[in-house]
Amino acid sequence: MPSILSVSEVIPPFQVNQDQATAFARELFSRSFKDIERLLKAFQNGQIMKRHFVKSLEWFKENHTFEDKNNAYIESAVTLGREAIVRCLQNEQFLKKAIPFQEIDAIFFISTTGLSTPSIDARIINELPFNPHIKRVPIWGLGCAGGASGLSRAFEYCSAYPSAKVLVLSIELCSLTFQKDDYSKSNLIGTSLFADGIACALIIGDKAGKETVSKKETIPTIVSTQSTIMPDSLDVMGWDIRNSGLFVIFSRDIPHIIEGWLKPNVISFLSEQQVEIGQIKHFIAHPGGKKVLDAYVKSLEIPPSMNDISHEVLTNYGNMSSATILYVLKRFMELDIPQNDWGLATALGPGFSSEILLLRWQK
Repeated sequence: MPSILSVSEVIPPFQVNQDQATAFARELFSRSFKDIERLLKAFQNGQIMKRHFVKSLEWFKENHTFEDKNNAYIESAVTLGREAIVRCLQNEQFLKKAIPFQEIDAIFFISTTGLSTPSIDARIINELPFNPHIKRVPIWGLGCAGGASGLSRAFEYCSAYPSAKVLVLSIELCSLTFQKDDYSKSNLIGTSLFADGIACALIIGDKAGKETVSKKETIPTIVSTQSTIMPDSLDVMGWDIRNSGLFVIFSRDIPHIIEGWLKPNVISFLSEQQVEIGQIKHFIAHPGGKKVLDAYVKSLEIPPSMNDISHEVLTNYGNMSSATILYVLKRFMELDIPQNDWGLATALGPGFSSEILLLRWQK
């Protein structure tokens, strides 16, 4: 079974605490909502303390064209994505020795917050000494489900090519999609929640020599994955693409959808692997928001403590779309998890869709 060997993260340079974000939103939205103070409670109720952006808060008070924002996306994505790859392949916490760039067979690049052709992975490859025959798989449009989907596609690649080493690089600069003149409630909630994040994971096949490079006593192997799309749910989340950029679509019904839809999806998946939900010891959940995490607990009937790491990531980094689950995964990988423990990774995104991975820690 393919294994996850290393995960890195890069924190964008500008930290904004939630009080600063609240004051920013009050200034921006107060003329549009008479009940602005009631709506601003979302900033505190979401239990996010701080987030990180690639631009300062003052930058967002100015007007920027779609072109300006997308150019900023490309510039920051290349710089920070390059750093994430280097950290992942040279991560002394997880690896006995650095993995040479030339040994990477494929890069799965995940993003939904900017546009670039050639894609960001191609631009980074031109700055690092990768093999010129490396496979490039840029994946756009999966939103919050993208990080988990990238891991799933890497699992399939390494299952087909067991000697392969592949990277999943997720870059989400959600802040650069911010619409200063959008006074909708969706934009207000998005302003309270979304942040920038960059993460990279290394997945290798069974014949790629993990025992010679892994520093951890046990590492997560990917046993199986499942992708599911809900019919007639295109309006649950996504982008409304207009002349001035990407406008957020974010349904207030998402927690209720999770409560009714996720459990049968998970149970059927686990039953195919002859695993019961009670055997899952580690829950690697994309923290889409506090209500989403609460919905996981209610739907799957798991102890709230199984969300502790996801809550910690949400509190300190906000929702970084596809990159967030890799931040959560990294923290699980830093633990000394017993051999044969089961884990379940899950994320939800536009479509409306879910991605689930069954993990098992092995020597």
